[in-house]
Amino acid sequence: MEILNEIRFIMPSLSVNESAARAVVSSFVTQADPTVEELSDIRTAVSEAVTNSIVHGYRKTQGSIELTVRILTGNEIYIKIRDKGCGIPDVKKAMQPLFTTAPEEERSGLGFSVMTSFMDRLSVHSKVGKGTSVIMRKRLGKNGN
Repeated sequence: MEILNEIRFIMPSLSVNESAARAVVSSFVTQADPTVEELSDIRTAVSEAVTNSIVHGYRKTQGSIELTVRILTGNEIYIKIRDKGCGIPDVKKAMQPLFTTAPEEERSGLGFSVMTSFMDRLSVHSKVGKGTSVIMRKRLGKNGN
């Protein structure tokens, strides 16, 4: 797939920046003319991924979160959210519904499940002590819209 346009930005892992990430991604993606439902799905998935980086990746520390958003040929959206936090020891286990590393913060453990349900593809790459990358893809207009 060819990249038609791309934006990258880096922000501190502060919880107040979750809404900023959602706003920037949705503003950029609007040039691909998504439906309201598609835009809502993308915003929700981005929120979950960024929140995971803040809460689980950096735990009670601070670091940076890098977002890359691409509009690809075929009206496909590519989103990568990357942190340099603690990493995930067992990605397969972490992706199971209800699994959380922050039960004391009343986390439901549904972040990856939500991302999977709203996007067409989700992949997670992580190395302990190095960080985590979440890559999501969604093709717009596939439901005849």
